[in-house]
Amino acid sequence: MTLLIKNGRIIDPATKTDEVMDILIEDDKIAKRAKKIDTKADKTINAKGCYVMPGFIDMHVHLRDPGQEAKETVVTGSRAAARGGFTTILAMPNTKPVVDNADVVNYVHQKAKNLGLVHVLQVGAVTKGQKGEELADIEGMADVGIPAVSEDGKSVMNAKLLRDAMQVTKKRGIPMLSHCEDKNLVDGGVVNADENAKKAGLRGITNSVEDAIIARDIMIAHDTGSALHLCHCSTKSSVTMVKMAKEEGIRVTAEVCPHHFTLTSDDMIPGDTNYKMNPPLRTKEDVEALRLGLKENIMDVISTDHAPHTADEKNNNMTRAPFGIVGLETAAALTYTELVLKEYLTPMQMAEKMSYNPAQILGLEAGSLEEGKPADIVIFDPAKTYVIDKNKFWSKGRNTPFDGRKVTGAVNTTIVDGKVVYDIKMEK
Repeated sequence: MTLLIKNGRIIDPATKTDEVMDILIEDDKIAKRAKKIDTKADKTINAKGCYVMPGFIDMHVHLRDPGQEAKETVVTGSRAAARGGFTTILAMPNTKPVVDNADVVNYVHQKAKNLGLVHVLQVGAVTKGQKGEELADIEGMADVGIPAVSEDGKSVMNAKLLRDAMQVTKKRGIPMLSHCEDKNLVDGGVVNADENAKKAGLRGITNSVEDAIIARDIMIAHDTGSALHLCHCSTKSSVTMVKMAKEEGIRVTAEVCPHHFTLTSDDMIPGDTNYKMNPPLRTKEDVEALRLGLKENIMDVISTDHAPHTADEKNNNMTRAPFGIVGLETAAALTYTELVLKEYLTPMQMAEKMSYNPAQILGLEAGSLEEGKPADIVIFDPAKTYVIDKNKFWSKGRNTPFDGRKVTGAVNTTIVDGKVVYDIKMEK
């Protein structure tokens, strides 16, 4: 099978290429990249006017499978990922049962392989049952291919246990993905601790809830020499601490989610639980710091923290509704609209933070459009303007605060291992 992409603007961070070129794909690899390729192919895509980037890699996705399939499954989540331009996604381990052993890892990997849409890499839990009492079988899970470990959904509050885990991850060459939240400081909070929370009569979550654990985890990473990746950073201080840690040579990377660089707590609609996420929406000062952190390459990755819930669960009050929103199908457009068009990021930086950097952190061969590399590619139309419609999502989740928001930039085609898994013509 040969596939020829013609006339696209190639944006490849691996080689710093930004020019109009053709790409020839043979089977699952990029066979040739040149100004003009006239070879006859089984299928030709005219990408004129579009960016051709390495397929996006989402380091933070909740597939809810096994055990919570009413919210999402490997199948529906993979379809949503393909529609969003993601060719590789990392599934978080806070499922039912928790992914704390090789058998559950194999279940997810096999299900995704049988589906044959996008690459699904299952992350392993840090502790058994995510109870924070004893280490999970990190070695056994590493043997069957976990790309990282995480206690996502909560922090490992026992610092010694976290240090023990980081010693194992260093040995196995995989990063620790850290959900930074001091559960004792949360104290029943549901939104950002500010005047908006007071007006709504809701308990607030202070920045220190996140910042205290970020500081602790950075110090433990320093002690162990292990790779630490900070999930869904939302505070101004998180940017400051990541910058300082990098200057000290500590192996730390960090991600920011589109909702945290797009919305502030002032944007919340009272009583609308689609604005309830963890960490919460912060202040304008925090949002500007996150944007500048991405611009200045302090913050490395844009991830979604895709967290689908059923309508019944979200149709509750702010105190009782679960935290989380979906993001796979809106991330690229929000990144382009809020960061590229507003000149915080260049298109090259967008590709770096959504593809190349995640691949480097995880040690994947992906994230590049060089000859010989896997043919995982997204074709992105930077001119298309439209209104986000949650009813068109391929995810089971409809819990988004971005429904009805006008954006610019759309995924035109997603290619995984040389096969088109999404094309805009597939839209209903």
